[in-house]
Amino acid sequence: MTILVAYAPRPEGRAALSKGIQMATQNNEKLVVVNASPGGTQKDESFSNAHDSAWVQQELHNSALDAEFKQFVRGKDAVEEIVDLVDELSVSLLVIGLRKRSPVGKLIMGSTAQEILLTVDCPVLAVKAR
Repeated sequence: MTILVAYAPRPEGRAALSKGIQMATQNNEKLVVVNASPGGTQKDESFSNAHDSAWVQQELHNSALDAEFKQFVRGKDAVEEIVDLVDELSVSLLVIGLRKRSPVGKLIMGSTAQEILLTVDCPVLAVKAR
């Protein structure tokens, strides 16, 4: 089985990564960390730059787990990539990070976390940053 972490370069993404490492270690499972963006001309704040991606790789290396970091820019949004990976891999748990948003913020920007919760067919652990 595999634990999947949906990662974004923000405090809640780092909290999800930390919890994913903890859960994979505790359950002796493979860990896959995914960061995705549809790409295009608009800058996506959820997509990891080279420095942040190297940091994630180092965290995974330091964990000594069977772990990998996947980064996708192929026209799909993050939710589509996560749903595809949940279907493709034998995922026992999906870990996501949450941040507090106002009702208006959710209306205007949408909620990736909510869409993930309503779409995936596996248990989801939502964590908040400190």
